[in-house]
Amino acid sequence: MEARHWTLNRPQKMTKRCKAVDGCSADTYDFNMKLSARSKLEGKITELQLGGVMAHVVVQVGENLIETVITRRGAEELELKVGDTVTAVIKSTEVMLQKE
Repeated sequence: MEARHWTLNRPQKMTKRCKAVDGCSADTYDFNMKLSARSKLEGKITELQLGGVMAHVVVQVGENLIETVITRRGAEELELKVGDTVTAVIKSTEVMLQKE
């Protein structure tokens, strides 16, 4: 069975099997996988703060900002940097709405 790994906006054909100990990077993998999440918002990274274990990422989508915390390893594997275009994929069982 082929290992699969997902990378935003960079589908590629996977060229080898990869185990965690292989030291494979996200660039090695392909993911033409389907997601059940329907809320996908494309934007640009405006702020990126790397901590010891986690990374805080701010993505501007239109006039709005989306903030998320992901693992530092995930940010490094995706080679995230300020100015990158990314897609925020939102999967949640609870969404709050506000109306003024």
